Amino acid sequence: MTIHENTQHNCPEIGEKLEQFFIDISSSCPYGLIEQAVYHQALFGPLSPEVMGVFLANGYRRNGNCMYTMLCPDCTGCVPIRLKPHCFSANRNQKRVWKNNRDVRVGIAPLTMSDENLALLDKFLTVRFPEGQSSAESYYSGFFITSITSCFEIRYRIGEKLLGVAVVDASDQWLNAVYFFFDPDEHRRSPGTLNILHLINFCNNHTISSLYLGYWIKQIKAMQYKSAFKPHEILINNCWEEQKREAEKNKETKQQRH
Repeated sequence: MTIHENTQHNCPEIGEKLEQFFIDISSSCPYGLIEQAVYHQALFGPLSPEVMGVFLANGYRRNGNCMYTMLCPDCTGCVPIRLKPHCFSANRNQKRVWKNNRDVRVGIAPLTMSDENLALLDKFLTVRFPEGQSSAESYYSGFFITSITSCFEIRYRIGEKLLGVAVVDASDQWLNAVYFFFDPDEHRRSPGTLNILHLINFCNNHTISSLYLGYWIKQIKAMQYKSAFKPHEILINNCWEEQKREAEKNKETKQQRH
């Protein structure tokens, strides 16, 4: 079943007072698609958790002190995706990933541009984006570090070895997954899935109601793991639509028939 939320109630509009600060910037697609990309973006000073929550609920993302959304003229591939952590139910593969990573130690720390973090991020970028022009230092200084909202790191370790780092923004109502990088040599552990499982656990432990996972792009294979977390919601035509597993849909259909 697809549920259409009332946009005025669940996804309040940005409003003219904020919209006046935005400009459109054309660029090549950051995800490698052939269509021209258009960033609708603006720089801000500190934002209240409530205003930041409105941006996230409208599908906006954070890059440094910039809030942006994609307004590409010939493409609608960037689909915002979020979870309601208290509704999540792990599938068989996710349970297996959780079990197989019982030796992973998780810690929370301030956003830190340490040599250890930079070395891991450089390794990740070199393997994942070999033709990329950005360095680990530029990711931290231009993308991660911010003064507009509360931001911190969640670090994953195997013994003393750094497995991965999640950069997240947070309030008592929402958690925003900004970026996650990991050791490519440990890909068999499914670090991306492990990270989201821990973010869900973090949200439930702190009664946080919404977990924003950024964009889900159907054509990008590396993003497909996000849609495996169900139920999830995607933002289509300014409405959050709930996506459930087929088994749940079939069960609801049978109940409706009776």
